[in-house]
Parts: sequence; structure tokens; C-alpha cells
Amino acid sequence: MKNEIIRELGGFVARHRYARISSRKARLIADMVRGRNVNDALDLLELSPQRGATFFKKVLISAIASAALNEEINTNDLYVADCRADDGPMLNNRLRYRPGPQGRAMPYAKKTSHLTVIVAPAALPEEATA
Repeated sequence: MKNEIIRELGGFVARHRYARISSRKARLIADMVRGRNVNDALDLLELSPQRGATFFKKVLISAIASAALNEEINTNDLYVADCRADDGPMLNNRLRYRPGPQGRAMPYAKKTSHLTVIVAPAALPEEATA
């Protein structure tokens, strides 16, 4: 399904897998950036106080760099076609425990997430007509 979305949008993908942030917190940033021009998105991520903004900023810069390898594409005309934060596995695939009241053990999870950013050109490059 992911590859179908990429082919449909004709974009460039960058991923950060196993990011040490819960996907619920990262989705707040992903929703803020999705659908915006890349320059506006970078400005938002630069000024955003949330911790997830630094993760997405690095991934967005990587996606822009991937697009810059194609000489036909102007990086200023790119927009964030898709931005998502999916659940990753728990750190070391297990719950951890800390002491609780009256000798009990209280479980907690160190969650990870997979961050994906897809940038696409706002207008497809015009093909030369013969």
C-alpha cells in the first residue's frame, strides 16, 4: 500500500525508523506539516517547541535532498504530500517495570515509531514536445 501511494503521488520518500518517540506525540507534528510547502514546513518545524519537530525536520531535509538529486525538479516547488508517524516496536520488544506502592511492580513501555515524509512536486515537470 505504501509503494502505491508513493507511485500515485510521484514523490520522494525519507524515513526514520525506530525513532525514540511515541507515535501519538509525533502525529501532532505530522498533522501540522502535512500538505504544506516545504519551505513553510521547515519554518514551522524550526520554531515548534515540541520534541518531535526536530525528528521530522531531519527527515524532511533528507526527503528534500533526495528530490534535489533529480535535476528536473525545483526544490522550492515541492510540498509535503504525506507525513506520517506509525507505531514501532517497544524498545527491546518488552515492557519494563518500576517499583510501585506496597511492593508492587508497575509496567511502562518505552515506545518507538516509524516516521515517514513524502515530498512531491506541486506541478509535474513539463515534458518537451517534439
